[in-house]
Amino acid sequence: MISRPSDCVLVTVTGKDQPGITSRLTGLLAEAGAELLDVEQVVVHGRLTLCLLVRLPEARGVLKELLFAAKELGVELDFQAVDAPTSEPEGAGPRRYVVTAVGRVLGARELHALATRLAEHGANIERITRLTETHLGSVEIHITLPRGKDPDMLKRSLLALSMQESSFDVALQREGLFRRSKRMVVMDMDSTLIRIEVIDELARAHGVGEQVAKITERAMHGEMDYDESLRQRVALLAGLDMAVLRRIAADLPLTEGAETLIRVLKRLGYRTAVISGGFSVAAEALKAKLGIDYAYSNVLEEKDGKLTGRTLGPIVNARRKAELLETLAQAEGILLDQVIAVGDGANDLLMLERAGLGIAFRAKPKLREAADTSISAGGLDAILHLLGLTGRELAEAR
Repeated sequence: MISRPSDCVLVTVTGKDQPGITSRLTGLLAEAGAELLDVEQVVVHGRLTLCLLVRLPEARGVLKELLFAAKELGVELDFQAVDAPTSEPEGAGPRRYVVTAVGRVLGARELHALATRLAEHGANIERITRLTETHLGSVEIHITLPRGKDPDMLKRSLLALSMQESSFDVALQREGLFRRSKRMVVMDMDSTLIRIEVIDELARAHGVGEQVAKITERAMHGEMDYDESLRQRVALLAGLDMAVLRRIAADLPLTEGAETLIRVLKRLGYRTAVISGGFSVAAEALKAKLGIDYAYSNVLEEKDGKLTGRTLGPIVNARRKAELLETLAQAEGILLDQVIAVGDGANDLLMLERAGLGIAFRAKPKLREAADTSISAGGLDAILHLLGLTGRELAEAR
């Protein structure tokens, strides 16, 4: 039987929130034999908005009863006849995404810029939820994108917006099974988990800072590959006392939010790993300090307490990073879609592409454009909001 449009009514209730409002109204609907098709309720600063989509029986006296009940409860009630909802074939409707904005403070200007950018790409906002507890610092926006609209274009547009504004980060993720079921986070070390490049610190301590910097610059300009640049830079460290390396490793400056991120992830049962093109002494020190589950990096050869200027074993380059990520996921029985990879440099790109969610952290524009999303305005703990965690949930996890 096809329902007439008038069979369906959208009931909207607004007013001061108090216990018992939803109970009273749904009770009247149940007694009248109305069919509840949809419901949404939100409370903002003590003010309630409750929407009930119902299919009414032929006797419409229940609407009068609802109005009387609302008056007794001290709330406003409005109703409007709407078309009956129609079911669409699987995969035929608009695609659903989640946009997460994270900043120190999000004001009207920031949200206006974000909403305008979404509208320009035909995205319809269905729900906005505040994630931070004490201030408006992060919101999660659920949107639908019509078929035929390119989500990659929207992603690039949102990236450009965050680079332009510089006060907040914006991430676009497909809403689906794996968005909130991530199980592993893999991170680069230098300039990601820590604020420095360990090799630069070692070079300065050994008096070869300028030579190492020149080799790094040549590699960045594509004049030599990563493996060769690492060999040449490590060769310049020959003769450096291991005590210097151990002293630097013992006092590594953590990136803002790193301790919070690892602590919460561990509390929630995530597996964590460092996969770095840096050096094992530093990576192992971080592993011990933060309780990280795995650490993979380059091993510096030493003899008689000094560096020989060579590495041992395979070099942890871009390809090796991606391979290690896959190996770890397989060993833990975790799907790649459930892995988050975080990095800042070009040698992190393959690792970010292999993961279900690749995050460019305070990275150069090229990596930011290639990654799934980026974080530049906030600390590493902003990743927790990308998982959909609210401030209240983070407080519990801590």
